[in-house]
Amino acid sequence: MPDRLRRSFTQALLLAAVIPAPRASATARARGKGRQDVRRHGARGDGTHDDTRAFQDAIDALPADGGTVDVPPGDYLIDALVSVKLRSRMHLALAPGARLRAKPNDAERAYVITAQHLQDVEISGGRLIGERGAHRGTTGEWGHGIAIRGCDGVTIRDIHVSHCWGDGISIGSTKHAGGILPSNDVVIERVQCVGNRRQGLTIGRSRRVRVYDSHFLDTGGTLPGAGIDVEPDPGEIARDVLIARCVMRNNEGPGVVLYKHVFDATVRDCLIESNRAHGVLVLGARDCVIEENTIRLNRISGVGVRPGAREVTIARNEFHNNGPRSRGSKRHVDIAEATAAIRVNADNRFLN
Repeated sequence: MPDRLRRSFTQALLLAAVIPAPRASATARARGKGRQDVRRHGARGDGTHDDTRAFQDAIDALPADGGTVDVPPGDYLIDALVSVKLRSRMHLALAPGARLRAKPNDAERAYVITAQHLQDVEISGGRLIGERGAHRGTTGEWGHGIAIRGCDGVTIRDIHVSHCWGDGISIGSTKHAGGILPSNDVVIERVQCVGNRRQGLTIGRSRRVRVYDSHFLDTGGTLPGAGIDVEPDPGEIARDVLIARCVMRNNEGPGVVLYKHVFDATVRDCLIESNRAHGVLVLGARDCVIEENTIRLNRISGVGVRPGAREVTIARNEFHNNGPRSRGSKRHVDIAEATAAIRVNADNRFLN
């Protein structure tokens, strides 16, 4: 087995293991030394009492220079219509065994945790469980687990996010002072997004987003159904995105989408397999690199490049059993005729 494939296979096996205790991120976020415990503010963690107010009281009790809010083990019911609203210079630290459970609702738009127009925020540990199975409505696609909007300096790490009505994690912009404020400098590492309805992770209008060592699995229920969708809203852009050492598996849509107004995006050293569309879909994006990945068993093709894409490099990947065999050579890399400046390097390996 090639070293890269062995490394990716090892990453996949880690999903079956118990989530390790959170460890410090390589990216430091500035905050004060204040510390609050949600239990001291009335959180019960019994899975039936609404703990949203207690979480907010703990956050609001931090001093002006911020600090850490600790969430001990327990099942905390959170009203996503109200949301836990973070503040600048804070760390929401979930202990192993801490689970935030979204309270069922019928809304098209509701977020369990929100961060809007903030600086230096960190979320780590535990689990966030959406209310997809108990959702009382039938419309909408914005029932997200974590929503980051117009923030500068965010780390999300070592957390398992599952069964949300919309996205597990959504990163985008917000309106501020009459303009649009993108998110900037966002790091996602050692995260698992599993069984969410719309996307595992959406990256909208943003600058410098890094996604490391994470799993995005079993997304589906409404389009696009991707593991990771880099897709800014019309008129906006996403720039400087790196997805590295991740696993995108068994999603109803593509494993990764790079969709329109995306610039300078790289997908590197990932395992992208058994997705029911393309492994990677590039449509309208520019200056993108897909390299050193293992891309296999994806239903339509390994990499699909569609009109409007420019300056896309596909290099040093291993392709296995992608697409129906009737598609011949296109089952691994399928490039539409209207695309330009697409480089499929000779160092790719096409197996089976």
